[in-house]
Amino acid sequence: MTYTTDQIAELFPDIRKITDAELRDKVAAVWDEAITTGCGGKGWTFDELRAVKFTLLAGDIDLRYIEHLNSCVKQCIAIADVLESVFGDRIPINRDVLIAGSLLADVGKPLEYDKDTQGNVIKGHYGDMLRHPFSGVGMCYKHGLPAEVMHIIATHSHEGDKVQRTIESIIFHHADFVDFDIAKYLGKLAAKGS
Repeated sequence: MTYTTDQIAELFPDIRKITDAELRDKVAAVWDEAITTGCGGKGWTFDELRAVKFTLLAGDIDLRYIEHLNSCVKQCIAIADVLESVFGDRIPINRDVLIAGSLLADVGKPLEYDKDTQGNVIKGHYGDMLRHPFSGVGMCYKHGLPAEVMHIIATHSHEGDKVQRTIESIIFHHADFVDFDIAKYLGKLAAKGS
């Protein structure tokens, strides 16, 4: 099955905020590949992806992967709005790059994750070999995404700590860690309560 941009928008409504139609369709094409080839080559359904935990590193918390990506893109748009309202055009932000990078930062996770024999989501062999920033950049390169978008994916996690992030990458990096740090905190609370 091949998912269209409109179908990918069912998971990520803010894809429609990418004004460049070609970029929007490329973002959808990368997601199509991740969804249909992930899970050890078996592919994922939308419902399966909606059920995947935001992170496997925070214990049993009720935050989901797709929710996290939608949270991050909304945070990034809000941050861009604030920066623009306060600083005007003195902080140049390419919103299409910001939104595309936000939606694609974790696109490698469907490849990184697999299911065990009981159907539990686990880090699979592919994930043991390549973290999601690497597989995400690889898929984006294959689909002709701009280097500025791939930079966000490549630098959003600790892999980017030793390079100069672009403005868009700085924004996404902090939005991503707002969610991640909260997830870790909630995971610690849940562990104490059990």
